[in-house]
Amino acid sequence: MKVGILAGTAYSGIELVRILSRHPEAEIVSVTGRSSAGKALNEVFPHLGSIDLTVTEELDESVDVVFSALPHGASAERLGPLVEAGVKAVDISADFRLAAPEEYRQWYGEPHPFPEYLGEAVYGLPELSRDDIASARLVANPGCYPTASILGLAPAVKAGIVDLDIIVDAKSGVSGAGQKVTRDYMYSEVNENLRAYGLGGHFHLPEMTQELGKLAGPIQNMRMTFVPHLVPMTRGILATCYATLKEDVVGSGELAANAVREVYQDFYRDESFVEVTDSPPMTKQTLGNNTCLVHPVVDPRTNRLIVISCIDNLVKGAAGQAVQNMNLMFGLPEDEGLKELALYP
Repeated sequence: MKVGILAGTAYSGIELVRILSRHPEAEIVSVTGRSSAGKALNEVFPHLGSIDLTVTEELDESVDVVFSALPHGASAERLGPLVEAGVKAVDISADFRLAAPEEYRQWYGEPHPFPEYLGEAVYGLPELSRDDIASARLVANPGCYPTASILGLAPAVKAGIVDLDIIVDAKSGVSGAGQKVTRDYMYSEVNENLRAYGLGGHFHLPEMTQELGKLAGPIQNMRMTFVPHLVPMTRGILATCYATLKEDVVGSGELAANAVREVYQDFYRDESFVEVTDSPPMTKQTLGNNTCLVHPVVDPRTNRLIVISCIDNLVKGAAGQAVQNMNLMFGLPEDEGLKELALYP
């Protein structure tokens, strides 16, 4: 299939090129980028080696599928006409993740450019929406924090074993902010430093509550506190999720711990890209691959569920998951082009 990438010089766009260049069924025919237009892609990014593509301002080839790594707002404006023309699309921005136009406006501060597609777009978390993704023409790739957090909490929420007053404390490497040239992301500001941000409400929060709310059921009231942090590393997300267990459902102590472990193992038993681990995972265990590592434990003193969830924010949190979605949309093996092990150290 012929592939086009909008904003192929963004970090997630570069990862798409890297992953798709080894995909046996994909041929990248067009990569766009404003500031690098007219340059050879491997001149701008020498690590891409022998990939012979010139960056253009617009898609200059007919494509079967398009990925967009453009910022929100701009992404929908570019993808809308392409979807209307029959091109399948995977949007890595936030533009099609929220189902309600008014909620999009509330969180992103502007009306949606193509609200008619919000009801059609499928939230592209394959572990929860595989069949819908397979028949979709427009997939909204989840955010990086939501990918780690939802996968960490989904088994417990679906099984109804926790109260729906949840806390997510998550840390991300600096690449999650993209290529912003501002003081907050300068080396001297980030190095040997750790800071929280988005305490007034991070824009990834509504997609977490939207998707977990679907699992909880329509009569449930989901409450979530989400605090993201920036850590001095390039890649990786580690989310620590907290929820109180329902003793009348799972008991307490060792009984609860065994019940939780069984719930998680059953939920992810046949998944290629989620692994329930025996020990707390580290971000480096996911570096460069499409795996989400999930470690559920029970605090016996409080009967609280604690789930550690790790991903590479640019792979399972962006480009790798986008390729996973593309595979499903075209009836390919879900792990095609995504079988890399993590890089270590």
